Amino acid sequence: MTTLIWIAAGLLLVGIYLSWTAGRLDRLHARIDAARAALDAQLLRRASIAQELATAGVFDPAASMVLYQAAHAARLAEDEQREVAESELSQALRVVFAESAQVRAVRDAPGGQDSAAELVAAVRRVPMARRFHNDAVRAARAVRRHRTVRWFRLAGHAPFPLAFEMDDEPPAALVDFAAGAEGPGH
Repeated sequence: MTTLIWIAAGLLLVGIYLSWTAGRLDRLHARIDAARAALDAQLLRRASIAQELATAGVFDPAASMVLYQAAHAARLAEDEQREVAESELSQALRVVFAESAQVRAVRDAPGGQDSAAELVAAVRRVPMARRFHNDAVRAARAVRRHRTVRWFRLAGHAPFPLAFEMDDEPPAALVDFAAGAEGPGH
């Protein structure tokens, strides 16, 4: 009789552990979904601001075309091509804003101070959003690698989480503009 009680208690503990692990994995997947939505919003915001600036007439035609095409491609990219398109937008931003004169041109245009500030904010938020997403992916992958999760198929039919890898280095001139705008006296 006591053996049956011990077996039942052991099975109950295993069941509680499996349920807790499945719940944790479900919460991690929800966190990934939320982080991906936030990343998508930040990427869309960055591309939209870049498109607006490209059509504002602030840059020379070649710079405007490069920036517009990269931003347009990033906005319309399918999931399979999104990382590449976003990396190309980052590269285009670095090319267009290679010199602080370009930032000054945007800032000095009508409504340009707000546009420059919006672009700086968007360029700063993309790496943070990507980091949050990739941290959530890393945590879910760590749980999914456990044998217990695989043996009991606790992940269900959820796809294996993938990190979002892209070039998100900000243009140096924008970083300098942001540092100057946040400095003393501003």
